[in-house]
Amino acid sequence: MRHGKRRFAHIAVEDASPLDVAIFTRDRGIVAMVAAALRHRETLLAFQPVVQSQRPDRIAFYEGLIRVLDDTGRIIPAHDFIDAVEATETGRILDCVALETGLRTLQRNPQIRLSINMSARSIGYPRWMRSLRQGVQSDPTIGERLILEITERSAMTVPELVVRFMADLQTRGITFALDDFGAGYTSLRYLRDFQFDVIKIDGTFVRGVKDDADNQVLTRAMVDIARQFDMFTVAESVENVSDSRWLSSIGVDCQQGYFFGAPTVHPPWNSPSPQAARLHRAG
Repeated sequence: MRHGKRRFAHIAVEDASPLDVAIFTRDRGIVAMVAAALRHRETLLAFQPVVQSQRPDRIAFYEGLIRVLDDTGRIIPAHDFIDAVEATETGRILDCVALETGLRTLQRNPQIRLSINMSARSIGYPRWMRSLRQGVQSDPTIGERLILEITERSAMTVPELVVRFMADLQTRGITFALDDFGAGYTSLRYLRDFQFDVIKIDGTFVRGVKDDADNQVLTRAMVDIARQFDMFTVAESVENVSDSRWLSSIGVDCQQGYFFGAPTVHPPWNSPSPQAARLHRAG
């Protein structure tokens, strides 16, 4: 039997392209790196401000972005590993750690709102659900200050489950954001059924939008859709004043991006970004 398994694996590798083998090897290494960081508790959140479009010197909330440390101590951002781990057990544990760290942050800082990313695959995961329940019960204000972000791609893997999950937790005051909106394949029927509170417009439509007529049309359409369904809008990846002002002019509620502040592992609660303050003064 063991010989048969080795033979099957040998055939699979032979049939795979060199690129497939390289990708598999890379992803396996990434999963191992993240798993090691979780075992050694070498994880942390980086915080990025989300500002009000009409008052960019005011922070609407912060997004808490999970980071891990590799074996040299380097801080590794989520985009370097999330695709490799999302569908694995390591991905579920990572979601738990992100949520637990976020809940502790909210408990220690009652003046802030915080969004935390999660995969739809974590819905029903015992540790994740237990951590959420305990965190919300520990402080009656935490549910009202917690925003859970689910990517469009993730939500569409189990849409009916996401709808039921959200409906239950929204009664407890928790806010839900549809992350990377426009980058996936959400049907309008599901968008209506989801009833997200917030739509975050994917950065591919936002970067350079002031000078891109096609993306202007698409961004306006997404803002109109959000208004129709009574959803709050956040533009992601805002990188300059021209794009920011154009987004404000079409009614985008909030903005997020390097123009207002890069993610930082040093909690910035009392230090609004200088870019935001300058933009507000400039009008």
